[in-house]
Amino acid sequence: MDFKVENFEPKQKLGMHIVAEIYLDNPDVLNDEKRIVDALVDSAVYGNMTVINVSSHKFSPHGVTSLVLLSESHISIHTWPEYGYAAIDIFACGKGDPEKSLEKLKSLLPVKDLKVLKIDRGLF
Repeated sequence: MDFKVENFEPKQKLGMHIVAEIYLDNPDVLNDEKRIVDALVDSAVYGNMTVINVSSHKFSPHGVTSLVLLSESHISIHTWPEYGYAAIDIFACGKGDPEKSLEKLKSLLPVKDLKVLKIDRGLF
């Protein structure tokens, strides 16, 4: 099956989706499940989002995947401490502010470098 990739602006914006890649000076942080979960929850609240549930798993020998389920959608992270890298996904509709959430997350983790893709989600 072929997929056509298009750049589009939705006619009706329903939410914003942020896809971020972060690199840290201290990669051990990315193996600290409690710190990761606390940072995601704090960033959700700071971004005016309502936490419904949290699910997380610490891999052996290293790595964490965490998901914060929100009334507005979700925040997730998957970490590769051995590379000092994490993939982050923040999607929010309604009153949620994913940009504000990302700013808070950056303040809670020792981010060295950050790459961000912002996508307006909605009807086209």
